[in-house]
Amino acid sequence: MSDLNANTTEELAPEDRLAGVEPAIKAEILAEALPYIRKFHGKTIVVKYGGNAMTEERLKHGFARDVILLKLVGMNPVVVHGGGPQIDNALKKMGKQGTFIQGMRITDEETMEVVEWVLGGEVQQDIVMLINHYGGQAVGLTGKDGGLIRARKMMMPDRENPGAMLDIGFVGEIDAINPAVVKALQDDAFIPIISPIGFGSDGQAYNINADLVAGKIAEILKAEKLIMMTNIPGVLDKQGNLVTDLSAREIDEMFADGTISGGMLPKISSALDAAKSGVNTVHIIDGRIEHSLLLEVLTEQAFGTMIRSH
Repeated sequence: MSDLNANTTEELAPEDRLAGVEPAIKAEILAEALPYIRKFHGKTIVVKYGGNAMTEERLKHGFARDVILLKLVGMNPVVVHGGGPQIDNALKKMGKQGTFIQGMRITDEETMEVVEWVLGGEVQQDIVMLINHYGGQAVGLTGKDGGLIRARKMMMPDRENPGAMLDIGFVGEIDAINPAVVKALQDDAFIPIISPIGFGSDGQAYNINADLVAGKIAEILKAEKLIMMTNIPGVLDKQGNLVTDLSAREIDEMFADGTISGGMLPKISSALDAAKSGVNTVHIIDGRIEHSLLLEVLTEQAFGTMIRSH
């Protein structure tokens, strides 16, 4: 959990860092945000929250304040969080090693128990507490709450044996999303914080990739934006250069030649599906940059990679 009373230079930084900025420049920055505040007022913005932004104290505190600001100026942020490093740490303490196939965690029964208490407990409550600490009103949800995420067992295609399927344990794919509970919270000025845990018709819990959940929730809520926070500047080409704009065709080519692989596969697939399903813009941004969320939503600067459906 965060030490909310930690009196570090980093956490005092926002006021201190701006102390030397001319008032006229501050006013100019605020004025630049106005068209975007007007454009996105009342619109839903789904944020996939993960990577360093979830583990570095300075970035965690900055993210909490940024989400509150979006809510206060009339937008409807919905946060879907990951927690891979936290799950790995918990497994390590038990003497277990996390294993992955094509970016998906193999989840046996014991691992699923860890996933539930780390994501639905520790990580989710950390985010909720930080937002509430800074004056927001956050509420944590899992797929069980209000029947939010109905899931079924996922079988993974075996790339080495075409036609064969791999059993990766209690990993789920989404059957249906019931947005009623999220909409009710938004209408009451709350910020929903969603853990990517789904439940089958038999009550079995499933670990679902957070990128998939964020993409599907953005589709169902008809979000204006889906913003995925990562530990890289965006999608990189084979030379390691940032690609600022990607179409569906270009993404298919990058899948085929292996430019996009591993943990980026579910992320880009979800982003593309969301773009094809009516989410206005989908962005993959670098969560290691402080206030990257505000930079994406409230400034003209092209930031990260934007994904288009055509």
